[in-house]
Amino acid sequence: MPARSPDAQRLRDLALLRRVRDRIDREYEQPLDVEALARGVGMSAGHLSRQFRAAYGESPYAYLMTRRIERAMALLRRGDMSVTEVCFAVGCASLGTFSTRFTELVGVPPSVYRRQAAEGAGTEGIPSCVAKNVTRPIRNREARSGGPVLP
Repeated sequence: MPARSPDAQRLRDLALLRRVRDRIDREYEQPLDVEALARGVGMSAGHLSRQFRAAYGESPYAYLMTRRIERAMALLRRGDMSVTEVCFAVGCASLGTFSTRFTELVGVPPSVYRRQAAEGAGTEGIPSCVAKNVTRPIRNREARSGGPVLP
């Protein structure tokens, strides 16, 4: 088998990383771990983690948690589920881990976010697609603490 050029290998790795990212986007509520994701594309867990971070700026686990928190925000805005129900609906097994990560990304705990969403917190008259974009979680622990969550 002939050796691949570095450019061809890079393109192959990027295509595999996109498959991993797409799988996370589709199956965020399932129990996913880096080893299973890596097996799915024929990479080692370490190689996948390094390549994913280089391509997307965060680890596969951080990306997965961001997807879960985005979905949790939508469910909490809807208001018909408790924080615990939302936690398990988005695939988190631990309420503590969910609450901690939610607070890191959003800036307030999920219960506060849910209450603010129920009160309207400035979203009256804003289409839901705009509210979703404006309230998207901030990655890499950059959430503004203490500031308003919903515009």
